[in-house]
Amino acid sequence: MTLHFTLDPEPTPELCAEIVTLWTDVSNAGGAVGFVPPVTEGRVWPTAEKQFAGVGKVGDPDADRLLVARSGGALAGVLFFESMRFDLMDHWRLLKRVMVAPAFQGRGYGIELMAEAERIARGWGLAGLRLTARGGMGLEKFYGRCGYTEVGRVPDAIRIAPGDDRDDITFWLDLRP
Repeated sequence: MTLHFTLDPEPTPELCAEIVTLWTDVSNAGGAVGFVPPVTEGRVWPTAEKQFAGVGKVGDPDADRLLVARSGGALAGVLFFESMRFDLMDHWRLLKRVMVAPAFQGRGYGIELMAEAERIARGWGLAGLRLTARGGMGLEKFYGRCGYTEVGRVPDAIRIAPGDDRDDITFWLDLRP
């Protein structure tokens, strides 16, 4: 099936609930999106509400933006373009919560989601996209295939559990011509 993308959908209670379910499923499948399994939707909701609160009106330069991907009507993936809310950094965005539903893994949807984010960012005239990732997950290869370059690493900055510390890795995609 083909992915259908929607930028800035209305964050209705139904869509927010779908995203929280996706977020929980991704986390419990081992995805590095802010939680360690096992996690419940009740645990995800407070973080999700903070993320949703940043999504604002189109045209507001300080608003975060939401990109939703659907396959056959089902929520297949999401990501947020997060504003730094700082004039000197308004020429780029931070990608947050890059997620593809476990049921859709292995179909290339992650690559498609990242390509759509790049296409949108170029259309906005941004100079770059930044994202962070949890080390030890093999994400360096995935984001490298998407054109991102590792530009920084903080050793052991993410504590998964006592004795299991992971690097916090920063990636950059230069969009300048």
